[in-house]
Amino acid sequence: MQRDSIKMHSIEASQTLRLLYPQWQGDNIARLVPELKEEDSSLGYALGAELLNFLAPQNLNSKTAKVPVSMEYKRESKNGILNYDEIVKQTKAALEILEAENPDKILTLGGECSVPVFSYLAHKYKGDVAVVWIDAHKDLNLPGDAYEGYHAMALAACFGLVDKEGLAKLLPFHFKPQNALLVGVRDFEGKKERLDEIGVKYLSPEDSKNPTKLLEWLKSTGKSKVAVHFDLDVLDPSELVMAVGVVENGLKIAEVISLINSINANYELVGLSIAEHMPRVAIKLRNMMRELPLF
Repeated sequence: MQRDSIKMHSIEASQTLRLLYPQWQGDNIARLVPELKEEDSSLGYALGAELLNFLAPQNLNSKTAKVPVSMEYKRESKNGILNYDEIVKQTKAALEILEAENPDKILTLGGECSVPVFSYLAHKYKGDVAVVWIDAHKDLNLPGDAYEGYHAMALAACFGLVDKEGLAKLLPFHFKPQNALLVGVRDFEGKKERLDEIGVKYLSPEDSKNPTKLLEWLKSTGKSKVAVHFDLDVLDPSELVMAVGVVENGLKIAEVISLINSINANYELVGLSIAEHMPRVAIKLRNMMRELPLF
């Protein structure tokens, strides 16, 4: 029942695209998943996207598209971004799909969270879109920071601040920081001042437990439409561990559902992305079966 309640309500299925985006190249998380081999943990985001798609409620009237993602495991840094060339190629492929399908609303199942869907939606609606970024982390890293994973730059990329002569030029729209809100953030990765430098407001997990402050902020933006990014690491690990991050004192499942449904009840929800699913147990099970006969 909880799974169904997080669906986007009051929409016509024919207007909505279900976008499977199994990109893994933006991560660099092997040290955070020591129980898995480096390749398994990195490629795990791709498996996580496929499992999300399998588990998510099915709507027979909606259309599904899948972004082609390379599964060749290699690690190269360029322009301060890990696996830069693959990310550029996959960003272009995703935007080509969106331009061809021209959806009004998009449900994205990732993968790590560096996807260009919100930029497409804001361009389509001429900037009348606010971003609610539900995440344990700020995702405001920039090239030149010690961590080169693009998924940690995902929100900064929405503002056009990442790779200004390359990736930023691919995106059809750049949000203003005052039209994005971080919700549930509690791990600032030593750079909390980055929020003030860029000008992004945030709600702590405690301030996120009730939708009131979130709805007040949305009203202040003057936007009529909202795109929501839901990173699974925002969830409290005492209740559910589905992501790489296991930062304590996060949001409960019911609280995230309440936040997203409150947005949907008061605004037009045009985008919902669910990302960073790291299926540790499924990877171990798969690897075990690979060692058995008759498969």
